[in-house]
Amino acid sequence: MITRYALFEGTVKEGQTPAFRKFVNEKLVPIWTQFDGAVEVRVMFGEDRDEGAPEFPLILAISYEDTAGMEKALACDARFKSREVTGEMVELYFDGRIHHHVMAANAHPLTA
Repeated sequence: MITRYALFEGTVKEGQTPAFRKFVNEKLVPIWTQFDGAVEVRVMFGEDRDEGAPEFPLILAISYEDTAGMEKALACDARFKSREVTGEMVELYFDGRIHHHVMAANAHPLTA
């Protein structure tokens, strides 16, 4: 398996944490689960992180069977829709940027 992580670096706008969490859970997660070839979608909010976990307000992880599956997902319609919705979320609730990287899922597990 291979996992593509999106690390949201920055801060949630003051007083917007509940709205931010709701937006992610109700608008983004359903789109992410529609990515072609997605085996598992995991989300970890900063305030829920385990001790020693990175200090990001949001970590998204989408796992795929292999690199070919991930590449297929990156070209699917749901990915383009997610970019629009993510942009809306950033504008409304988030000050920062998104950093993406790919890792082997078993070597770097993410717990929520």
